[in-house]
Amino acid sequence: MYKTNFDFVVEKAKAVEKPIRVAIAGADSENILLGAFEAEAAGFAELILVGDEAKITKMLKDLSLLARKYTIVPAAEEGENVVQAAIDLIKAGKADVLMRGNTQTRDFLLPILDKKNGLIRKDKLLTQITMMKMPDYGRILAISDVTIIPDPDINQRKHIIKNMAGTFKALGYEHPNIAILSLVEKPTFHMVDTVEAQSIVHDHKEKPIADCELVGPIAYDLIISKEAARLKGYDCDLCGEFDGIVTPNLLAGNMLVKVLQMHGHASSCGVIVGANIPIAITSRSDKKEQAFLSLAVCAALPEQEIEC
Repeated sequence: MYKTNFDFVVEKAKAVEKPIRVAIAGADSENILLGAFEAEAAGFAELILVGDEAKITKMLKDLSLLARKYTIVPAAEEGENVVQAAIDLIKAGKADVLMRGNTQTRDFLLPILDKKNGLIRKDKLLTQITMMKMPDYGRILAISDVTIIPDPDINQRKHIIKNMAGTFKALGYEHPNIAILSLVEKPTFHMVDTVEAQSIVHDHKEKPIADCELVGPIAYDLIISKEAARLKGYDCDLCGEFDGIVTPNLLAGNMLVKVLQMHGHASSCGVIVGANIPIAITSRSDKKEQAFLSLAVCAALPEQEIEC
């Protein structure tokens, strides 16, 4: 069954047996702190604030959060990597979830990808998934990959589909509808992603990649609107009923998400799946609600439950 808003994620997070211990790498980030403390107040998160203690303490004071429950782990010495410090807490069994704070995307991802940290599952692909709720679309819409893989090849795109479907399943979906986004819906030789999308869908019909419906290549207007499909004579019953979009590359995905957030007034949250731990990732410019929802997904969606 599809979901119409994020209430189901929050309810699932609140129902966990014990709160997740969240190591926030670079915790001197205003909206991420505000959202994380909302998760703490909701009862599904315990916060470990990693970074410059002086900056974090000042920000907590400015936000009237100083008296709240948390732990600060200083990591501000010159050359010290706050992300590595947060990962070390997880490796030591002192934290369960990694969250991006005031760090550059590259600086956040590199320690995660470092094999010595043991966060990457063997033969698995890390996938960043942004889940969105738009005012004029009747269901939650997941978009991937928008952070990690710049230009996925055909096998990587299959892994992304599998990871997305597995995430949906762990969240309670039975058989999600996933679209492979392209500029056009008819394969053409000079647009490689359209040919690959056609091949992926063909392979899925022969031997399912995951427990999902899969359509592609398909343009964005057809994914979102049954009326657009009618006007263009595109015969597909799933138009306007898709749960997930797999984008052709990182640029397309990242731009799509940011446009929907900033101009489509979409609420959203971001997670990375395919690792040995749940990872919450949001932009430093995101609203506090996005940090809160990202932690709710991490609490509701333990990585070990995802069949990637």
